[in-house]
Order: sequence, then structure tokens, then C-alpha cells
Amino acid sequence: MKAFLLTAAFAAIAGLSGCDRSSQSFSLPQGNVEQGEQVFVKYQCLSCHTMAGYETDTENLPGSMETPVALGGQVSRIRTYPELVTSVINPSHRLAEGYEAESGQSVMPSFNDVMTVTELVNLVHFLESHYELEPYPRTEYMSPR
Repeated sequence: MKAFLLTAAFAAIAGLSGCDRSSQSFSLPQGNVEQGEQVFVKYQCLSCHTMAGYETDTENLPGSMETPVALGGQVSRIRTYPELVTSVINPSHRLAEGYEAESGQSVMPSFNDVMTVTELVNLVHFLESHYELEPYPRTEYMSPR
């Protein structure tokens, strides 16, 4: 069920990202930065990534990469909100140079079968707070009852 929900969220983002951005947009609901940081730690993102303000303890993390991929700031690979969300949901969509597996897929594992939608929303909101993304219109959501 989790995989279906994440796949449905990805399909919605992918479908709308090709449309005229001035007339349509899609964003996940507003997440919680603190809970997103907990997701970032839970899934051991620092075993393969670096981010300003976070120390990487590669000796104690399984699967650590020799040359981690930097996250946050103003990077050439992630400039828009859809690119950020897609990089989490489908890491093989656009591969960082030198980080593809022999199969042509990203060495970053897919978390779609283990990460909940709430975790995804919070993780994206946390990561978004560390990037300098192009401005985008947020989707308006009704408050949950």
C-alpha cells in the first residue's frame, strides 16, 4: 500500500511537471521540518550524502560512499521543487555523474516500499528548507478534520 501511495504521488508530480507551470502546479502538503530531519536520520541519508550543518560519521553508517553527494544550497542538479521530490521518489530519474550502478540505475536505493507518505512529505519539507529553489506556487490544501 505504501508503494502504491508513493507511486501515485510521483505520478501526480510527474504528470503536472510537464504542464504549463503558469496554469497548474502541484506540491505535497506542508510538512514538518523537525520530523523531516528525523526521517533524514532514520533512513541514514548521511551515509551517502553531505549537508551543511550535519556531520557525516561514515565509519559507523552501513553502505557509506567514498565520495558522498552534497545536498542543499544552490546545486545544479536540483533547482526546482519537482526536481527535489523526484530525486527522493525516483533517484534514477537524473543520475549524479559518477554515481550510477552498472545497471544504469542510481546507487541510491528506492525507499518507496518502506517510507510512508507522511515521512516523504516531512523529508521533502526538511530538504526544501536547505535548498535555494526557484519560487513556485504551492498547492492549497484544506485543513484536515
